[in-house]
Amino acid sequence: MRIDIVTIFPEFFGILDVSLLGKARVSGLIETHVHDLRDGAHDKHRTVDDTPYGGGAGMVMKPEPWGVILDAILSDAGSAPIAISSATEADSIAADGIPAGGPLLIVPSPAGEQFTQAMARELAHEQQLIFACGRYEGIDQRVVDHYSSRMRVRLVSLGDYVLNGGEVATLAMIEAVGRLIPGMVGNPESLVEESHENGLLEYPSYTKPPTWRDLDVPPVLLSGNHGAISTWRHEQQVERTTRVRPDLLPNVSPDTEAEPDADR
Repeated sequence: MRIDIVTIFPEFFGILDVSLLGKARVSGLIETHVHDLRDGAHDKHRTVDDTPYGGGAGMVMKPEPWGVILDAILSDAGSAPIAISSATEADSIAADGIPAGGPLLIVPSPAGEQFTQAMARELAHEQQLIFACGRYEGIDQRVVDHYSSRMRVRLVSLGDYVLNGGEVATLAMIEAVGRLIPGMVGNPESLVEESHENGLLEYPSYTKPPTWRDLDVPPVLLSGNHGAISTWRHEQQVERTTRVRPDLLPNVSPDTEAEPDADR
């Protein structure tokens, strides 16, 4: 997967060199490119914002720098929209005429659709993601309108709150998506049992020693009975979800039951 990030704070993304994401870059699982939006501004102050039409507080990011940088990304050999050469491939074109397999532009925004684990799984199958990190009062709407005619565009919100810019949200989404790419996580089974994968929150986890500061590991986890362990874990998921996130329960199928764990 190729990931392009457009930001006025490129140094923010040095964290991509550490942990699993850093290893994935070295191994070639993901390819990341960070672009400084100010490189698209040609005045001596490298200006990327201006006052909003219609008045109001704050500043709005100008469309011209975004056009320069996004055009450059799309013109790169690895970023060109997929050419349609057959009727079968033509079937993959969306109703708006944008090839389904081309780059996807994600604009972090509190006005966007909410980012979820289901969306992360969906995005993990993309060939190229472009993140547009807005600042101030956001990006001139014409940037979204224009590029919606050239590639798929999605406004995505991390949650019902406002951040100073799109950088934190972009990092969160990259990590959530990246760890779902095959080969990223050493033990793929660990991904299946995480919070939100089956609509429920994850069960509590324990490790050695069996007793710590007068607190014991639940006996069932020491029993070796994998069927009983699986049942206990599912019960813990339901209890935790009911207590912490009851809003998730309507989305859980009533047929969802614990499955016996395979011997490890």
